[in-house]
Amino acid sequence: MGSSAPDEGVHVLSIPTPFAVGRVNCYLIEDEPLTLVDTGPNSATALDALERLLAERGRKTTDLERIVITHQHPDHQGLVRYLARHSGAEVCALDALAPWLASYSASMEGDDRFAQQLMDDHGVPVEIGMALRVVSGLARGWGAAAEVTRPLADGDALEFANRTLHVHHRPGHSPSDIVLHDRERGMLIAGDHLIRHISSNPVVTRPLDGSERREQALVRYLASMRATRELEVALVLPGHGEPFSDHRTLVDERIRGHERRAAKLERLIAERPRSAHQLARDLWGNVAVTQAFLTLSEVLGHTDLLENRGLVREVRTADGPIVFEAT
Repeated sequence: MGSSAPDEGVHVLSIPTPFAVGRVNCYLIEDEPLTLVDTGPNSATALDALERLLAERGRKTTDLERIVITHQHPDHQGLVRYLARHSGAEVCALDALAPWLASYSASMEGDDRFAQQLMDDHGVPVEIGMALRVVSGLARGWGAAAEVTRPLADGDALEFANRTLHVHHRPGHSPSDIVLHDRERGMLIAGDHLIRHISSNPVVTRPLDGSERREQALVRYLASMRATRELEVALVLPGHGEPFSDHRTLVDERIRGHERRAAKLERLIAERPRSAHQLARDLWGNVAVTQAFLTLSEVLGHTDLLENRGLVREVRTADGPIVFEAT
């Protein structure tokens, strides 16, 4: 179903996805140029829903003049190539995402290799890693390669006839997250950077430059949230779930939640050294295979916080996984 945000020019288009998170919110900005923010996954079901919701507003996919991608995950970018080809719309995304998106299959393959090495290093059993490679291979089909014709940098502005959206790079949930801030209306199109009903997972992801270094996803995400907290925002339009206000209270809650998790991990590590996978099991028990990399990312994010504070250290063992021990 589609629904309007309080600004009459922005409409929520709720598109089905095959993922556990459920429907994704795409946003139609009825202004000049006619703009769609995010596209839904690369599926006939999603396209049918998008076409129907556009038709309710008297629009067609061929009417689109601009498509903005908030980040690299397939539920947000999967239909971009199809829509751009059929409409001639310009495609806007973070400048660093452009080469990744242009070589989507190779990029995803590199991301999978990076994730596999990370799981090997941190004690995830081989059979779980193999199963996750299969799951990731299947999920890859929900995304698609695309040409970014208008790369966006942090601080850029997207001009419309009746509004301006200011672009802010907010890495953490992924390396490529951007949010779009309408200062005049106090409105923030946030993608998956801020969601009210679930906490955005800071997923450890291969850097967009293709290097193999592990960036500190949670550390970056906390910095991003603190930057967003300072924006004057009356209404957040998230990538999933309902629009919400009072973003500062939500940011504060999220930060406190991460501090509690870090403190819990510090206590576990103080008892005895453990691998990140063992810490994840101690926190959550035997989670579903599909969640194993997300829980690993969560633990590594919090051990990064503890390492940066000098409270734990990473120890590479000769014939086993990396373990974390109290300093």
